[in-house]
Amino acid sequence: MEKIRLGRTGLMVSRSGFGAIPIQRLSFEEAATLLQKAYAGGINFYDTARGYTNSEEKIGMALSHVRSEIIIASKSHASTAEALFKDLETSLTNLKTDYLDIYQLHNPGSCPTQDSELYQAALKAKEQGKIRFISITAHKLDVAIEEVKSGLYDTMQFPLSPLSSDADLTLVQLCKDHDVGVIAMKAMSGGLLKDPTASFAFLRSFGNIVPIWGIQHAWELEQFFELEKNPPAMDAKIEAQIKKDREELSGSFCRFCGYCMPTCPAKIIIGQAARMSLLLRRMRWEQFVTPEGQANMARVKNCTDCGVCKTHCPYDLDIPKLLRSEYEFYLNFLREKGIEEV
Repeated sequence: MEKIRLGRTGLMVSRSGFGAIPIQRLSFEEAATLLQKAYAGGINFYDTARGYTNSEEKIGMALSHVRSEIIIASKSHASTAEALFKDLETSLTNLKTDYLDIYQLHNPGSCPTQDSELYQAALKAKEQGKIRFISITAHKLDVAIEEVKSGLYDTMQFPLSPLSSDADLTLVQLCKDHDVGVIAMKAMSGGLLKDPTASFAFLRSFGNIVPIWGIQHAWELEQFFELEKNPPAMDAKIEAQIKKDREELSGSFCRFCGYCMPTCPAKIIIGQAARMSLLLRRMRWEQFVTPEGQANMARVKNCTDCGVCKTHCPYDLDIPKLLRSEYEFYLNFLREKGIEEV
């Protein structure tokens, strides 16, 4: 598999990285099979986080025997030095390693400066040999720009996909100018983009982006292997598909980043409910109107506008308002299809 230099880290990583959020949903045995298949196919870059439940443990179990041949990135949501060191030690234990190649501060609300407690803790961990490169993730463009310009962080992880705005895409060039490695999360926009070909071709058209594809199934992995064997070029057909997707998905919509979960007191499955109209239009709608699906959506009626989800949303969405609008669309959809409300 083709490799790319990840900015000033000098690390040569596979141009398709493995995003390890989805393996939380797999058994340890299933995850091991998938991860080892990814490694055998040439993927050497694996991105996880302390906050991804047992994702780190699964990577450690499956790939510790080839540790010297892979590049591991993890993250911490810590806001204090003590919490960061605690997270780091847990990650090292879970991943069965004594160092991390890339350690990312996980979406801080503002740029941690050189004198901040958090950055100094990361610097100390680097001096101890527990991490090789200090990095960061962001969801807000203004924060990401400040972090890149600070010169403190070796890589930037940011949502990038064919749906990215022109403003968001300026970050790619900025990173190139500062020799900061670019790691693209949400390359399929949380599953709203169905065909990976367009996303693959779009991101590959930039020379410095490494997407971390969220992979849960062997067939998904095979798709990316095939795309790597025969990389699609941006042509008129793909450009037309991207234009269509942008028209359908323009405006404010839930990116399914998961930061609002599982904090909802009403147990609303926000990542699904907040983008139900898009799911019904772009996927097999039958799976969302079963009795179980209706029961899940009906939880929206229990929303109390407590605001917990809003405080966690990196895109500043008015989630309660969005949920009510999506539920109204859902009920109208049931009526149009002649489906009896359970």
